[in-house]
Amino acid sequence: SARLKSKVKWTYGRLQIRALLPVGRGIWPALWMLPERQVYGSAYWPDNGEIDLMEQVGYDPLRIHSTVHTKANNHMLNNHPSNSVIVGDATTNFKIYTLDWNVDKIEMFVGSEANPFQTRIFIWNKHGDWTTWPFDKPFFVLLNIAVGGSWGGSQGLDENIFPRRMEIDWVYYYQWR
Repeated sequence: SARLKSKVKWTYGRLQIRALLPVGRGIWPALWMLPERQVYGSAYWPDNGEIDLMEQVGYDPLRIHSTVHTKANNHMLNNHPSNSVIVGDATTNFKIYTLDWNVDKIEMFVGSEANPFQTRIFIWNKHGDWTTWPFDKPFFVLLNIAVGGSWGGSQGLDENIFPRRMEIDWVYYYQWR
């Protein structure tokens, strides 16, 4: 497993990542964000949020997942808001993953150079208090590829697939004014 963490942290804007995903049972690549620090609640996670722009599990390589986690909505409660789309060539062609993060809405897309907003994967509108919308503080970006894990390894690990890599061509972020 490997993980890169951005030095930059920001609130509201656009994040775009051009990536080529690995394939193989037991592989779990992710492009995601966590808050800079604990502001809300008694626990850093999930109280302060998590934004998953893209997750893919190697046993289902055609499907891309996007989600958010909050104190009131997370996988431990089995009620986290998420969506997935079929992207048939994400392991053979670079795709652009886009997060538009606004004061009142988070949207995530996957597409190509010609149309980065080709497919909307997920939308989460602001509602309620910090327990459902902790997304008003600076977050940083994480790029990682996990081997195994509770989700990625749930169908076992094919040890004959190695080496594997996730290729990141570029990462752009724009902060809204």
